Amino acid sequence: MNTDQARAHVQAVLGRIAPEAELDEVPGDVDFREELDLDSMDFLSLVEGLKEATGVDVPESDYDKIETLDGLLGYLSDKAA
Repeated sequence: MNTDQARAHVQAVLGRIAPEAELDEVPGDVDFREELDLDSMDFLSLVEGLKEATGVDVPESDYDKIETLDGLLGYLSDKAA
């Protein structure tokens, strides 16, 4: 999976959780959860939705790797390859 495909998956799943969220307005190097005002349940829903959409399981021990949008997209791209 490339970065564009990963972004499309994130946007689709995020659209179900926080329809008002504009992923294109989120800088890649900031905590996207804070930027989009996602609470812990929203974040867990995002992780589960991405697992269903991509088959990539993100263990809790890797949550620090997906704090930023760049980190999340890179993680999905690497793990889904």
